[in-house]
Amino acid sequence: MKFTTATLGLVATLATFSSANAALSSCSKNIALQLTNIYENGDTDFHYDYCENLNDGRGYTAGIAGFCSGTSDAWVVIQQYHKLTGGKDEFSKYDEVMKELDKTNSGSVAGLDGYCSVWEKLGKSDAKFRCAQNSIRDSMYLNPSQVIADKLGAKLDVTRAQLYDTIIQHGEGTDPDSIDALIERTSASFKANAWGFSGSLLKINGHHVDEIVWLKKFLEVRMDDLMNPYNKETQEEWSESVSRVKSYQYVVAKRQYRWGKSIKALDNDGVVTTIKC
Repeated sequence: MKFTTATLGLVATLATFSSANAALSSCSKNIALQLTNIYENGDTDFHYDYCENLNDGRGYTAGIAGFCSGTSDAWVVIQQYHKLTGGKDEFSKYDEVMKELDKTNSGSVAGLDGYCSVWEKLGKSDAKFRCAQNSIRDSMYLNPSQVIADKLGAKLDVTRAQLYDTIIQHGEGTDPDSIDALIERTSASFKANAWGFSGSLLKINGHHVDEIVWLKKFLEVRMDDLMNPYNKETQEEWSESVSRVKSYQYVVAKRQYRWGKSIKALDNDGVVTTIKC
């Protein structure tokens, strides 16, 4: 489609206008968190008491963001909990083991007998433990994902929420499956201006790229990565989680770019469900 000067001017105006709708509102944040809960746990509830060994090399996976004993984030939650309790609580007996696991990033559960029982008990009844989980989820995952969104120039709720879901599953860093690598591969595919109608423009490699055009490509790249991960040991596990990408593709297809009090998305079985803030 050929764009006239007037049309390009309108697109630029809409992009400027949309800049006021950047950071996720409290309502949009809650919807984003619930969406990821569906993909991680099958429903919109916040499973503070969840804990199990998935035998995926990450030790025990637990809590509202799948904090793992073998990847250090569970240890960060426990340390935050210690700050709130004064340092003596039911997790204190695991401190030395958790410190060692933090150094080695080992998925071993040796020395963690009863760990899940403690996590489940405190997750159900202890407000301080829930507060610790909320705090670390935001500081380790939600907030960094929004910094990435800011650097990208993303202004739409659907993009910013998708980046949160991605960082929860893929993490940050130099790993070929990380959110950083997925963004790099996505942006590298744009070698010219790519116009659209979302009302938001990104600056990618010196080119103007419509935000939804970019997001659609990002979802394709992420889907390909889940089906063909660089770490082949995770292939079966990740290929089973493509429903989370299909769900966001549905949200985009329904043009739910900016979120109000509710949106419609797909659950893990592909059934349309309504998520309310």
